[in-house]
Amino acid sequence: MSDVPAWAVRLRIARRERLWTQREMAKRLAEAADEHTRAYLPERDSMLRMIKYWEAGRHRPKDPYPMLYCRVFGMEEDELFSDAAASPRRPPADVLKELLGRENPLVPERSRRGRRIGAGTLADMSARVHSLRLADDVLAGRDLIQPAFRELHAAVRMYRESIFTEDVGRGLLVTIGEFAHIAGWVAGDAGQSDQAAGTYRLGISAAHQAGDGTLAGHLIGALAYQVTNSADPAEGVALAHTALNAAGPHAPPRARALCWDRVAWAHARAGQAQEAIRALAEADEALAHPSGEAEPAYLYWVNTGELQIMKARAYTELRRPLRAVPILTDILSRYDATHSRELALYLSWLAVALADANEPEEAADVAVRMLTLSADVASDRVAHRARVVLDRLKPYRDVRRVRELINDHRWPA
Repeated sequence: MSDVPAWAVRLRIARRERLWTQREMAKRLAEAADEHTRAYLPERDSMLRMIKYWEAGRHRPKDPYPMLYCRVFGMEEDELFSDAAASPRRPPADVLKELLGRENPLVPERSRRGRRIGAGTLADMSARVHSLRLADDVLAGRDLIQPAFRELHAAVRMYRESIFTEDVGRGLLVTIGEFAHIAGWVAGDAGQSDQAAGTYRLGISAAHQAGDGTLAGHLIGALAYQVTNSADPAEGVALAHTALNAAGPHAPPRARALCWDRVAWAHARAGQAQEAIRALAEADEALAHPSGEAEPAYLYWVNTGELQIMKARAYTELRRPLRAVPILTDILSRYDATHSRELALYLSWLAVALADANEPEEAADVAVRMLTLSADVASDRVAHRARVVLDRLKPYRDVRRVRELINDHRWPA
């Protein structure tokens, strides 16, 4: 970092503090321009590349970008682009405070004329959000995105317009946070990463207004996972640690285990093996000590088997196939076949691990199963993993089984 100019570090820190991806930064810069200036800005992908170069210190932004940056961040140009040393990265609590202090869409209307709601309505809404989670086990993102967001919007509208007691209001905020989590997850699976990130932020705001640290950590962890996979793994690391901090040391064991897994995955994607392995050990430790108390319904799926799969994925990402293959082979031999998206995703990791272990024939056999299973799954995550598998197998095209697979499953660019 010492070779990167202070202004470049400052640009990166200011963006991360707001939990924005570089793609969202490009969008915000374009929105900050007046109509005349916007007509001369490049396409979004070109601006995205420019942002990467600026944050790496390769080039200094030229007009009109310093002005646009200042508008977006609300800072003076001398402050933002000074050559003085940039401040160190702020701790997770400050990052979260920055996020929550900006705008709050969850403010009840002053003259609410909706019906009065009570505990019965909350129970019905909790049942609906859990039905969406269960549906997500067997359906994919593009199948669920419309009903998920319809339910989320209805919950927000109810909070803004209805009449309720303080306790019911807190319960509504928690329910909005839970709807935001499943809707954000579904949007990510449908390939709508910006929509997913914005939805997670709405949920984080709701969770904090409700004073629910476990739910806030759960949502920030989901955002960390989204950013880790679709943007910058280093940003994912910062967000994952923020999620762990938000959940706190007294969060339910499964919540702590999942937070630690998000940390491990982000470090693995960033190529930080030791940090990833330490985080995996912390996840195991958290799950090994159940509290005996009731845990939130959204943690229903977190168990030893899922944690083992997460561990194997991290090992695969770190190119340690001899650790990954036995775990994946064992778990997948008894995995619920009705969860076709998850099964296809996990098979993709096994195929990659086998390729890394120099077992191309076995990798091809697993890939065939994965591709066949995922043919009708409306999931962007599965489509992406299918491309990863085929790309990883290309060096083995001289093997007949692999060559046949690639010829039979040519993936669109």
